[in-house]
Amino acid sequence: MCFTNAIFFLSQPLHFSKMENEEVNEEHKPIIQWKKQKGGFRASMFIFVLSALDNMGFVANMVSIVLYFYGVMHFDLASSANTLTNFMGSTFLLSLVGGFISDTYLNRLTTCLIFGSLEVLALVLLTIQAALPHLHPNACGKPSCVKGGIAVMFYASLYMLALGNGGVKGSMTAFGADQFDEKDPNDAKAIASFFNWLLLSSTLGSVIGVTGVVWVSTQRDWHWGFFIITLASSLGFVTLALGKPFYRINSPGESPILRIAQVIVVAFKNRKLTLPESNEELYEIGDKDATIDKISHTNQMRFLDKATIFRENFERKPWKICTVTQVEEVKILTRMLPILASTIIMNTCLAQLQTFSVQQGSIMNLKLGSFTVSSPSIPVIPLVFLCILIPLYEFFFVPFARKISHHPSGVTHLQRVGVGLVLSSISMAIAGVIEVKRRNQSIKDSSHPISLFWLSFQYAIFGIADMFTLVGLLEFFYREAPSNMKSLSTSFTYLSMSLGYFLSTVFVNVINSVTKRITPSKKGWLQGSDLNQSNLNLFFWFLAILSCLNFLNFLYWASWYKYKSEDRNSRPDLKTIAETKTTLKMVDDEKAKKGESIKDIMAGKAKESSQTSEANSEGPSSSDEGKEKEGKYRELKSR
Repeated sequence: MCFTNAIFFLSQPLHFSKMENEEVNEEHKPIIQWKKQKGGFRASMFIFVLSALDNMGFVANMVSIVLYFYGVMHFDLASSANTLTNFMGSTFLLSLVGGFISDTYLNRLTTCLIFGSLEVLALVLLTIQAALPHLHPNACGKPSCVKGGIAVMFYASLYMLALGNGGVKGSMTAFGADQFDEKDPNDAKAIASFFNWLLLSSTLGSVIGVTGVVWVSTQRDWHWGFFIITLASSLGFVTLALGKPFYRINSPGESPILRIAQVIVVAFKNRKLTLPESNEELYEIGDKDATIDKISHTNQMRFLDKATIFRENFERKPWKICTVTQVEEVKILTRMLPILASTIIMNTCLAQLQTFSVQQGSIMNLKLGSFTVSSPSIPVIPLVFLCILIPLYEFFFVPFARKISHHPSGVTHLQRVGVGLVLSSISMAIAGVIEVKRRNQSIKDSSHPISLFWLSFQYAIFGIADMFTLVGLLEFFYREAPSNMKSLSTSFTYLSMSLGYFLSTVFVNVINSVTKRITPSKKGWLQGSDLNQSNLNLFFWFLAILSCLNFLNFLYWASWYKYKSEDRNSRPDLKTIAETKTTLKMVDDEKAKKGESIKDIMAGKAKESSQTSEANSEGPSSSDEGKEKEGKYRELKSR
């Protein structure tokens, strides 16, 4: 009972300001109280449960299924690694599909449950194939022995799993963040905490996955591991559905892709037009007509502003003219792209820890006393470390950093990403050193390999890097995204992962091809099935150098990036501007008869600060005309 009360207390939504409460009519208070009971950390608890259970299976597959490809499906070393990286890349790439659908056609909860059903179905097919020996291919000595009906079932289940899991990732993260109001200062802090706790919940699930599930898969049988994953994912999606009464569910809006296309087309059509001198003359809808949050104008990429040029006797239709907010949405997404590209190399490094490092561990000393550790379970070391580090980061570092920076997250999102990029390059450099030590010992005395736990150094450092970068990117893309593109923008984090995994496949193939031609042995660095005959250490150091160069590239784009303005004050629409101009002309004509123009009034306002200081020392002016000027100016300004 005490635990339930504590959860209820912590999950209560944050209250409105005093002024807002005073303005609320008595008859509306029950409705507002009902809305305040929605969302918050109480609703997020269901999402945390799904994150833990779903990631338990996802991470278990991520670190161990390469051995299933190698030992059961009879792919060779490079093909096993490429099959995994292609699968992971497809999973993260397909998160864009989930993000797009949840922004445009279905709400995020419905999207998550539909793709979750596909994921569970794929896991059932994978379990059936692993359990029936006649659905396994025979060893053939080729890079891939999968063919015929076996290949159809194998790839169908694998890429249905990629579609389901990707769709869930593309909608679940934004759905969780939707439970908080980012306009509220207290909720702004809560969103930052939400992303940290989301990472912690997925980490806790991953710990169980890389220990218990991986042990069952590798020591007992693969189909039992897949069966456990299927049950866990099913339970996770049932839990998510049960939380529906507590959620804040946002309705989908206009297609973000359509809005982007409109800006590009209209800007191209207006390319020969000249922008007005004042940004106030650019087209924007009024506050009463706005259905999404308006975004202040920025001076970057001014050529896109031509889409907002209003011409007389011109129809106000989507493909004829765009609003300032619509153009700023495109600018925001364009500014995000270099940041996204700067994190691809880091995810290429991550792919190596899930492929080659697992294969390294399989030929190292797996004994911990009398207990034999499965090589795919080695990532449990950084995961346990993260389980300790995330609460310390949330409870100690963030409050301390907030006092200094006054930022809701303690440090900016891009600062957090930068720390992760540096640590990832260090991890790859250490991985190369450990591989040299492992290979030398194996060649010297293959019966006494070095301990598996030498790999914990590269895993631990990269685990910390992932904590900084993953959460930093998720929060960055969610907060900076326009209100109607939250899911799609959040999916950019997974798009970076996808491109990183695909780039890993390209690097492996290209480096093998090039080094096969230039090395004296005429063998590629990563060719064959024997790691002792390869030069994996050189590949790790190549990635470390590339990561350092990539960090310099990131610094340039991070310094160039302009954060979305916090000023949400509305701009006057075209009708208001026209009315203001008419009024100015009428006042100017009236004042011209007295030898005074509206320009004098404007000039007087420009000196307002100095006049105010004089007024404080000399007392209020006795000139009624001066008051009239100031009053009329303020009236015009408010228009």
